[in-house]
Order: sequence, then structure tokens, then C-alpha cells
Amino acid sequence: MTDRIWLKSYPPGVPADLDTAQYPSLVALMEESFTKYANRTAYSFMGRDVTYEQTDRLSQAFAAYLQGLGLLKGDRVAIMMPNVPQYPVAVAAILRAGYVVVNVNPLYTPRELEHQLKDAGAKAIVIIENFAATLDKCIAATPVKHVVLCAMGDQLGLLKGALVNYVVRHVKKMVPDFNLAGAVRFNEAVALGARSSLKKVNIKPDDVAVLQYTGGTTGISKGAVLLHRNVVANVLQSEAWNQPVMQLVPATEQPTSVCALPLYHIFAFTVGMMLSMRTGGKLILIPNPRDLPAVLKELSKHTIHSLPAVNTLFNGLANHPDFKTVDWSHLKVSVGGGSAVQSSVAKLWFEKTGCPICEGYGLSETSPSASCNPVTSKEYTGTIGVPLPSTFMKLLDDDGHEVAVGQSGEIAIKGPQVMAGYWQRPDETAKVMTADGFFKSGDIGVMDERGFFKIVDRKKDMILVSGFNVFPTELEDVVAQLAGVLECACVGVPDEKTGEAVKLVIVKKNQDLTEAEIRAYCKENLTGYKQPKIIEFRTELPKTPVGKILRRELRVK
Repeated sequence: MTDRIWLKSYPPGVPADLDTAQYPSLVALMEESFTKYANRTAYSFMGRDVTYEQTDRLSQAFAAYLQGLGLLKGDRVAIMMPNVPQYPVAVAAILRAGYVVVNVNPLYTPRELEHQLKDAGAKAIVIIENFAATLDKCIAATPVKHVVLCAMGDQLGLLKGALVNYVVRHVKKMVPDFNLAGAVRFNEAVALGARSSLKKVNIKPDDVAVLQYTGGTTGISKGAVLLHRNVVANVLQSEAWNQPVMQLVPATEQPTSVCALPLYHIFAFTVGMMLSMRTGGKLILIPNPRDLPAVLKELSKHTIHSLPAVNTLFNGLANHPDFKTVDWSHLKVSVGGGSAVQSSVAKLWFEKTGCPICEGYGLSETSPSASCNPVTSKEYTGTIGVPLPSTFMKLLDDDGHEVAVGQSGEIAIKGPQVMAGYWQRPDETAKVMTADGFFKSGDIGVMDERGFFKIVDRKKDMILVSGFNVFPTELEDVVAQLAGVLECACVGVPDEKTGEAVKLVIVKKNQDLTEAEIRAYCKENLTGYKQPKIIEFRTELPKTPVGKILRRELRVK
């Protein structure tokens, strides 16, 4: 699509192309902000503000500590935490020390965690104590040699921190027993690092910044290799896209964003944390977005300008009785991503806030943002918008040829934000990259004459639960190992709350197998959003003549 017909749909002031090479690395971007906005609040968490200068100092000390462990440039360091202030500090430290961030879902089971740590070759992990028991069960089988333990109250000051940690550990009993010999506490690591100095590392645009794990058509979780220049580009693209409305924020107000999506998710990582860093913004860290009363109570204390969220969160907030306790009148941009935004939710949100939800589209492989609706639009379009600056999108048929306007094809994306490939999987990379450098998304879309894209189907059998990818093959592989299961298949079914939910269909080997046993097994081996909502027993599964299970038929019956 060389003529980029979507450019005529851009709001005034948004450029067609950007100089995405203005920073050699994410470290250069962060260090500029640490100096430029030193006295501003970088993060707000449970009533405690952390300034840019404090984030700079803490991350320098923690980076020096990591270097002191003898790690080499390019080594992988995992982070397994919810949205707590130690997360952005750890990210800045890992990158400044010359290492690679491996974002890990803190709700992973030991099986899932072991796979990711082994695949990434992670030498160290920064983990919150609430999930240390999970690591304890699998660490022996991984290459991890160094563990840094964080606690909820680490950065809340002595008194409040001690109180919060006491409540988390002893009142709410959220820290199961674990025994990680040799683990070092976060505050202790920072104190140790502060005694030495950080050795400057020459980080180049093509150095790896992040391994962002995603499923695939095979269901095996693979690391999308995001280079420093990929994430920098996407931060600058997102900034330029939001500019028409964010420039309306008065100079007397600090741009303020809500980070309710988990930072291990690339949407929050780039469009939340890194974009806020670039713009000198304040980021409100929400550790548990499911606790809506707590979320609204926190938001009521702030002036909010930007809210990236998924459909379920917009819906939950807008329908909550405490919604009016928050002043939404300053909200300039609401970006919906991760999964489709429902028209009813978009309508209600606009009625209640006066700020439209601009649905965007992206993947882990694109750092993540590839397209978005204009932030100046006042109505729900039902589309994923138009490609961002410096981004090309086209639709391909099964033979790899571009289809005409109005015809459906697989969405393919080219731009500075597209990954370098899958970590140590050239075969998988070759399957998704075209000869001319486009990434094939696996989503089927159509484009109208204005350049707006709409998703109509998925090529792969992926299920999208509240913005998280669930790959049937992985679930089927896990469930098939349960004694008593002869055959199984899973599909996505529509769900009002989560967009889609997992439906698991099982053919029993022995009749003693119960639904309760299956649910208990799934709970042990699969993180929450992957667990089946519906379990159905059948005597046989629909198959093709060659024996391939017809998942599509399971959806309708």
C-alpha cells in the first residue's frame, strides 16, 4: 500500500513520518527525562510519589548491583511483579546496565514460569515475594542464579512500608511459604549498589531491549525480540498520535496517565510507562485493576489526562457506583487496546466522560501499537483505525498478494516498531515475515476507502480473553496429559465481560473423571485467564477426513 490513503484521515498536526532515530536507545530517552524532569513526580503508588530524580538514583544503584553480579552485556533479567514502583526502577536498571528485560506474568504457574525462564536463558529475576513460592517450585530447572525479592511496601517509607508488608503477609496472607536460598531483598540490593558506581554501557539501536513473550500458532510461548529502536519508535509514534489532544493540557498541569494494565503487558510497558517517561508525565500505578473500588478511590485523588485500558476495564469503571467520585473532566485520551472495544461500552464511556475511546491495534511483535483511531474523533467507528506515522499496513491473500480495497485479507504490518524476530526461533520468524519486511499478524481485516482497517476474523485459532492471547494448542497439550482424558479441544466463545472465554470440550477415557478434577488440574497448570470457563463432555470430537479436529464446529454447538 504505497500511496497510504489513510494519511488524509490523520488529524491536523500528526506527521506522516517521524524521525524515530533521535534516541540511540531507551536508556538515552530515559536519562534525558531523568535530567529534564528531575523534580517532577514520575510515579504515584498508594499515596506515595516517586520523582524522576529518585527513579534515576534508585535505578543507577540497582544497575550497579546487577553489574556486580558479573552478568555480561545482553544477559537476560526477568521481572515478575504487579504494578509497583520497583517495576519501572528495575526496567531502567536492567537496560542501563546493558541487559535485556524479560517481562513475566506474575500469575504464571510453575510450569509456565519454568518454560519462559529456560527459553529466555534468564540469569537473574526480580520478583515480588507474593509469587516467590511459584519460583521456588521450578528454579532448580532454570538457568536463574540470582534472585532479588521485592515486597509491596519496599518504596513506601519505613512506617507505611512496614505496615503494608505486615498486612500483605500476615493479615491477607498473600505470601505463601517459600525457600529461595541466597535471595537478596530489593532495598538491600539498592544499598549495596549505591556503594559502587554504574559502569556506562554503549547501547546501540539494534541491541535487544525486551523479550516479550507471546503464544503462536503452535501454542508454544515465544519471545518477540524488541530492539531498543523498536520500542523508542513506538513511544514516539504514540506521542505524535496523542499530540492533538494532549497539547490541550494546561502548562500548569503535569500530564497524568493511569497505569491499570499490568506492566508486563507490552501495551502498558510502552504506551504507559515509556510514553509517560518521554513526556515527563506522572504515572499512577494500579497494582490490582480488578479491585474497582480501590482503583476509583485512587483516581479520585488525581487530575487524569490519559487512560489506556481494555474493554473490560472501561466497562467495569463506567458501570461502578463510585464512578462519579472521580473528576473525569480533564481526560483527553482514552485508548482501547488488547481486545475489541464494544460499541455499547464506547457509547456509555463517551456519555459519562465526554472523552471517546479510541480503539487501537497492535501485537507484542509490533511493540505493540500499529494502528489507532484518531484521538480527535467523537464517535465509535467499530474499526482499529488507521496506521500510525511511519507505519505501512496491507492485506494479503493466501498466496501473499495484496487484495483490493474492501476485500478481506491477512493484516501485514511494516514499520520501525516491528520486532527483529522470535528469540532463537528462525523457523517461526520465517513463517510470519514476508520477503519485503512485513509482519503477518494472523488477523483477517478489511480496509475502507478512507484507510480505516477493521478486523473480521482470525487466521489462527487464538482466543482473546480481556486482551490476553490464549492459544488452544497450549491448553490442549496440558489437558491431554491429565489421566482420564482421551481427547480434548478448546475454542473461544463470546463472553459479555471478557470479550471471549475459553470453552474446553473433552472426550473421557474413563468415566470417573469429573469437572471438578479438570478445574483443579487447570488451576495448577494454567494461569487465570487461560482457564476454561465452560467444560463440556462429548463422546467424540468433529474431525476432518484426515483426523484434524474441527474447532470451528465446537464453537457453534
